[in-house]
Amino acid sequence: MTEVLKARGLAKTYSAEGVDVLALRGVDLDVAAGEFTALMGPSGCGKSTLLHLLGGLDRPTAGSIELGGRRVEALSEAAWAIVRRREIGFVFQFFNLVANLTVAENVELPARLVGASAAEARARRDELLERLDVAARPDTLPSRLSGGQQQRVAIARALVNRPAVLLADEPTGNLDSASAAEVLALLREIQSEGQTLVLVTHDARVAATANRVLSMRDGLVVDETVLADREASSDLLSQLLRLEV
Repeated sequence: MTEVLKARGLAKTYSAEGVDVLALRGVDLDVAAGEFTALMGPSGCGKSTLLHLLGGLDRPTAGSIELGGRRVEALSEAAWAIVRRREIGFVFQFFNLVANLTVAENVELPARLVGASAAEARARRDELLERLDVAARPDTLPSRLSGGQQQRVAIARALVNRPAVLLADEPTGNLDSASAAEVLALLREIQSEGQTLVLVTHDARVAATANRVLSMRDGLVVDETVLADREASSDLLSQLLRLEV
C-alpha cells in the first residue's frame, strides 16, 4: 500500500530547568493510505509528542518526516501552516472549537482559510454535519452542545478540507462511555471509507478498534500488533491490556 506518512529516527529533547528530557528516542513509523493506526501507552511515554511532530505542531530534535512523499520536518512555520490546513486534520481531547463561532462557522473556517468559496465551504459543511448527525444545530455555539456533539463538530471541522491524514489526540478522553463509543464508531466508519487515521490513546479498549497498534514506552515503540480480522478484537484487547501493566 502507498505510504502517506513516514518518520525515520524521530527524536525530541526538551530542556526543563536546565535538564534535558528525552521525549522521543528515535522512532521509525510508516502509515499506509487508508490505515487506522493507534499509538498507545501510559502518560509521558511520548505518544502525544510523536503526534505533534507528525502534524508540525512541534519540531523534532533529529530525524525526518515525509507526508505524501515530501520531506516536511524542516519547513518554515508559514509553510507548515499551509500543509496543516490542506493535508492534515486534527481532533483533540478538549475539542478546541472556537467558542464565539457557531457550529456552522467552526466547520466552515478551515475551508475558507484555504480559499474555498463561501458556497463551496457551505456545501462541504452541510454534507459533513448531516453525515455526523449534528446538522440540526448549525447556529448553536459549542458551549450549548454535549461533549459528544462537540467532538462530532470537531471531527467535521477536521475533515472539511479532505485531509490526507487525520490525527486524533485522545479524542474520547473527555467523553462519557456512551459518547466515546459513538465517536469511535464514527472514526471507524470514516476510516473504512478510505481516510487515513492516526490516533493517540492511553486506553487499550480504544486502541483495539484500530487496524494496527503501536505500543510506546519511554519515547520508543516497543511493540506492534496488527489486527487483520476484527473478529479477533477480544484477543487483541487482552494482549494490549497486558502491555498496559
